[in-house]
Amino acid sequence: MKFNKIFIAAFLTAVSILNAQNKQVTLEEIWGGEFRQEYLQSLRSLNNGKEYAVRNYDRATGAMNVDVYSYETGEKTRTLISSANISNLDFFQDYTLSEDESKVLLSNNLKSIYRRSSVGDYYAYSFETKKIQKIAEQQIQEPTFSPDASKVAYVYKNNIYVKDLTSGETNQITTDGKENFIINGVTDWVYEEEFAFVRAFDWNKTGNKIAFLRFDETEVPEFSMDMYGTYGKQLYPTQSVFKYPKAGEKNSKVSLHLYDLQSGNTSKINLEKAYEYIPRIEWTNDENVLSVQAMNRHQNNLDLIFVDVEKNNQMVVLNETDEAYIDITNDLTFLNDNSFIWTSEKDGWNHIYHYNKKGKLLDQVTKGDWDVTHYYGFDPNTGRIYYQSTENGSINRDVFSIRANGKNKAQLTQKRGTNSADFSADFTYFINTYSSATTPNEYTLRLAKNGKNVREIKDNKALLNKLKPYNFSKKEFSTLSVNGNDLNMWIIKPKDFDSTKKYPLLMYQYSGPGSQSVSNTFNGSNDYWYQLLAQQGYIVACVDGRGTGYKGAKFKKVTQNELGKYEVEDQIEAAKILGARDYIDADRIGIWGWSFGGFMASNCIFQGNDTFSMAIAVAPVTSWRFYDSIYTERYMTTPQENASGYDDNSPINHVQGLKGDFLLVHGGGDDNVHVQNTMQMVEALIQANKQFDWAIYPDKNHGIYGGNTRLHLYTKMTNFIKENL
Repeated sequence: MKFNKIFIAAFLTAVSILNAQNKQVTLEEIWGGEFRQEYLQSLRSLNNGKEYAVRNYDRATGAMNVDVYSYETGEKTRTLISSANISNLDFFQDYTLSEDESKVLLSNNLKSIYRRSSVGDYYAYSFETKKIQKIAEQQIQEPTFSPDASKVAYVYKNNIYVKDLTSGETNQITTDGKENFIINGVTDWVYEEEFAFVRAFDWNKTGNKIAFLRFDETEVPEFSMDMYGTYGKQLYPTQSVFKYPKAGEKNSKVSLHLYDLQSGNTSKINLEKAYEYIPRIEWTNDENVLSVQAMNRHQNNLDLIFVDVEKNNQMVVLNETDEAYIDITNDLTFLNDNSFIWTSEKDGWNHIYHYNKKGKLLDQVTKGDWDVTHYYGFDPNTGRIYYQSTENGSINRDVFSIRANGKNKAQLTQKRGTNSADFSADFTYFINTYSSATTPNEYTLRLAKNGKNVREIKDNKALLNKLKPYNFSKKEFSTLSVNGNDLNMWIIKPKDFDSTKKYPLLMYQYSGPGSQSVSNTFNGSNDYWYQLLAQQGYIVACVDGRGTGYKGAKFKKVTQNELGKYEVEDQIEAAKILGARDYIDADRIGIWGWSFGGFMASNCIFQGNDTFSMAIAVAPVTSWRFYDSIYTERYMTTPQENASGYDDNSPINHVQGLKGDFLLVHGGGDDNVHVQNTMQMVEALIQANKQFDWAIYPDKNHGIYGGNTRLHLYTKMTNFIKENL
């Protein structure tokens, strides 16, 4: 009897330990932030090259601090600024140091407008006087110090203002700004979304001139969205009305202007050719020479123009053309002699080039069948350029240095996975951020000359310890031969995977041009969701098909003029190949995606109805005729020129193929992919007499989040998968 008690106790203990090592993850944990990583927030190297600053929130006191650390020792040397020590400002959300680090801009009460834009309260704080000034009584956009930190330029209600921090006086530069008509100094909706910038003004090197863009939206069609409010507090809906140029429609008329602070005069700079877009302006190191990137509507012909505003002359120093399109980047960098660094795909891969100030090619700095994925900078003391690339496989990233003449390349990171760098101002050190599929972010200090590890800064071992009881499955990387191409793939199997059994398969993809979903990086929120599904007996896989990025320009641009054709072919064929594996149930294959991925998931179940039995489409584009001009025409030209390319691959035109289970989800306040897309699809499905499930999240934008929204959405999707796959 005693033996039985001991045996039972030991057995229960073993079961308890086993259960503890196989903890089931929940949606509440995933979307409640349980697995959040530690980061270095708002990291900035200081000018002395010896220290760096990081934003830290003190939970005990409720104060926001900007703390300074020594590169060499890792010790905190001082607190640069703390909200606890500033009168009239209890808290700030972020900080921006002036170029000379004599002042700092502090932001608070930030309110999003669109994806990248916001308004907020801004304050300038002087480290010398210890005094704080509010930049404007109103909430403003994009405040930016002059080079000597004596002034701040900003935008309020589509007009540009300059505040003199010494006198306290504010000067209004433009007066014609008007909502939905004229914008000065910040971008319109489509520039912000697709050219990825908001501030459309720039100080010259001496701070006596400001160049800016003006957007005339008068002829751009308006889009409106009904906003319903929450919990019955709003009796009548309101409307959000904004200018949104859809494919083939009129864009804003964009013009270039110059404000001279000494004379107080504003003048228009007339470019010598007519251009549809001006996606970048930036002053060179010559105080009178402005660089302008300008391109045609098809975005396959780009001029880099140097405008001498004193001599009133212009020179096209570089012209780029491409049979498909040219990606705009922020890599243009001017060196001390006004020669410049440029990145281009002109040899079939994205590489670094060095030109003199007249646009003569000095050197192609990098070469090879791999892409430069980030340009970090040039060290004038050593003549070395620092960059990130895919030289060790397209799913990995490493940091390298190389001389400007393309010689003496050195690999500065060694651990296989995703490495990025933040360099000290003098390029003595860099902070290496490393992660992989099995390792959350690790921050180490390294020597820039050879990549030698100096010390550990921060890691996420606490998160790894937290994850141990869940005993998550490994994310397996491989390639899949599909339609003549080796496509990158990851797959997650149940932890108790048995190759003699058959499992349902859920495929995830995004598939948009130049994107990457298969990468050797640590878990995001969706990865934990995939682990949840694996714990419940599903195999989850992701395949990056043709049109995705980091495998050369030819692979990426093969989808030109036919978005959704080759991408859909690859996902259907990949599903068939996986479905032929003994352990996958070919009758239970589902696919899901968001945005472009929702467009794809819809097309896959409609056109691949003998392959996919279930699909979930979140915020999908259902016809490229409904999407914006810059993005869509970059890959498709206009509907007037390419009607078949738009219509042959539109999910709306393939709804008759639906046989399986289909869930359609959209946010009612989506300013990006309008809910119009889903409404048009719903009507097409109804008229085709196809049954489906759908949900609209009121007032939610393209991200569909806020409060319990994400939890609700993923609960709905999880239940739909469990019921139908």
